[in-house]
Amino acid sequence: MTVEFESAGIPLTSGQEQQLQKLADYMVEYNKHTNLTRITEPAEIIEKHYIDSILPLTMVDVPRGTKCIDVGAGAGFPSLPMKIYRPDLEFTLLDSGNKRITYLESACAHIGITCATLHARGEDAGRDKQFRGQYGLATARAVAQLNVLCEYCMPFVKVGGIFLALKGEKDETDIASAAIKTLGGEIEDIRKYALPSGDKRSLVVVRKVSVTPPQYPRVSAKIAKKPL
Repeated sequence: MTVEFESAGIPLTSGQEQQLQKLADYMVEYNKHTNLTRITEPAEIIEKHYIDSILPLTMVDVPRGTKCIDVGAGAGFPSLPMKIYRPDLEFTLLDSGNKRITYLESACAHIGITCATLHARGEDAGRDKQFRGQYGLATARAVAQLNVLCEYCMPFVKVGGIFLALKGEKDETDIASAAIKTLGGEIEDIRKYALPSGDKRSLVVVRKVSVTPPQYPRVSAKIAKKPL
């Protein structure tokens, strides 16, 4: 595992490597009875789950102790590898699926990390004062278009914080520029890079510069039917 991470410019301690290996073993075993991921081969887990999740933290300056939220955490990517790599970060793992939340809680306990979990729909939690505007960093690794992701994620970010969108090769910023402005953000950076296998990726860094208007996020049906 060390060689793969070193080639990607990600230094790990032996303890972090052990945690990542323990997480991989646990996820693969859990996946036999609860559908979490299609990626179960060791080499693919290292690249497509671990390296893909951690690389953004090598590209962006995230202050120590930042409160972070992973919106639609799923099987815990990018949040769990990020937490292992940067244990100082305070993560909340949000997902609407109770089975996934149960897995995330058990996985954190199994590998010895502490993350808060939140069983809720993103649009509901994003309107809740307990969570709205409370995080220095929101992240999502999802197939939804950037303008849709922004409506789900930007309400969680406090002014001055950032939203990190982990995307593929396609540039969606033109489509999303109006949404980002409407939601109180501006594009600070777009990083183009590749995984060790050559798979193309882009990291869109959106800085929160003003408060998200109270009507956002809308209900999911409206977000899907008429994206910003």
